[in-house]
Amino acid sequence: MTLTASFAAQSATSPLGPHQITRRSVGAKDVQIEIEFCGVCHTDLHFSKNDWGMSNYPVIPGHEIVGKISALGAEVTHLKIGQRVAVGCFVNSCHVCSSCEADMEQYCLSGFTTTYNSPTQDPGNFTYGGYSKRIVVDKHFVLTMPDGLDPAAAAPLLCAGITTYSPLKHWGIKAGMTVGVIGLGGLGHMAIKLSHAMGAKTVMITTSESKVHDAKRLGADDVLISTDPVAMKKMLNQFDFIINTIPVPHDYNPYMWLLKVEGTMCIVGAVGPNAALNTQALVFGRRKIAGSLVGGIAETQEMLEFCAKHHIVSDIELIKIQDINQAYERMIKSDVKYRFVIDMASLPE
Repeated sequence: MTLTASFAAQSATSPLGPHQITRRSVGAKDVQIEIEFCGVCHTDLHFSKNDWGMSNYPVIPGHEIVGKISALGAEVTHLKIGQRVAVGCFVNSCHVCSSCEADMEQYCLSGFTTTYNSPTQDPGNFTYGGYSKRIVVDKHFVLTMPDGLDPAAAAPLLCAGITTYSPLKHWGIKAGMTVGVIGLGGLGHMAIKLSHAMGAKTVMITTSESKVHDAKRLGADDVLISTDPVAMKKMLNQFDFIINTIPVPHDYNPYMWLLKVEGTMCIVGAVGPNAALNTQALVFGRRKIAGSLVGGIAETQEMLEFCAKHHIVSDIELIKIQDINQAYERMIKSDVKYRFVIDMASLPE
């Protein structure tokens, strides 16, 4: 076991600050990673503040991790010391349920182990995330970072990237299809880039005209202002697929009529109760509403390779770990384009 410097939330009301944690010793199937960069996700903020009532303190957030291998277990033969690798939103699953056997560990029927705040037999009894100098992870959950991807800008691919790639891939997005992306934030900006790279006509759907220029810069072919009733009426029955990234409860109903017959709207933003759904749009058009949660390990590796091939990374602002509390405040105000990433070299040993 080794002592490791980290930044932690000690309570729902305290700012994040320096904290020493103990990482487990490197076992036969383990990989020890010296963390170079860690993306900042809205989930980090929610767990730090106990917004969902399930935080176990101290909370060391961070599940968008990029770093270099510093130690390997005896049974790890496909990786090497000094290799750049990545870790995403979870670090274990049961391996034996139907979901795990289908390479969909994100839907593990026993519940996967999240990269932070999950019960574990490791020191501290709960997993600790990437706001730290190093991490020890089972080899199955370590991803290899393709050459050519900027390691800092690639960090958010481990959450925002795979969260949007997985549904686009599952629903077979390709040239000749029209895809709508609702919401231009950390998830939405990745959805635009990925949908565009898959060849689809990509339309940003937003309430704000101020986002038109940026949406087109990111790869959107067009922008639909959802508060414009004339524009919305013109786009009825036009979309094969809509990915909805809005992170707060809202009314889905106006968007359902934008779908073609048998079209699908997939929710990747808001989790939990929302406004009542009028099933008329579903019944009179065999339209569907669905949800999606990140991706399995194999699919996440596939996503990284796709992004390297198409030169896709997140738009980021690089910060020092000492600025994380200010970054959280700015994130609440949507004052970032589009993801913060921590340079972990700023964390002293």
